[in-house]
Amino acid sequence: MGRGRQWQDGTAALWIPGRDAPVPLEIAASRGRRRRGLLGRDGIEGAMLLTPCGGVHTFRMRFTIDVAYLDRESTVVDVHTLVPGRLGRPRLRARHVLEAEGGAMAEWGVRRGVRLRVERTGPALPSG
Repeated sequence: MGRGRQWQDGTAALWIPGRDAPVPLEIAASRGRRRRGLLGRDGIEGAMLLTPCGGVHTFRMRFTIDVAYLDRESTVVDVHTLVPGRLGRPRLRARHVLEAEGGAMAEWGVRRGVRLRVERTGPALPSG
């Protein structure tokens, strides 16, 4: 992730410093996919990156999520856990939001100040 990169819906690998293997990642870059996010799901294996995005909510969500706010250089600005039915405060410096099941980010070592890396693993998906 970085400046000038044109994001598309699809799949990728999320590399977190200190981990030997990447985390499976879904990228939601189109308006439709960002709006849908994790709604209607019972969980997620890996994580979802919403981009561009500065804040999220968990209204109508079925499970608790961890939310990491990332700046333009993919450095974690803040991390919070949101239970269903909450509105997360937008972060002014956030350009991307990473979502995962509650507890996953602590397990992976995602915390403020960590710089993440994304590598595309699959073709772009049609916008939706």
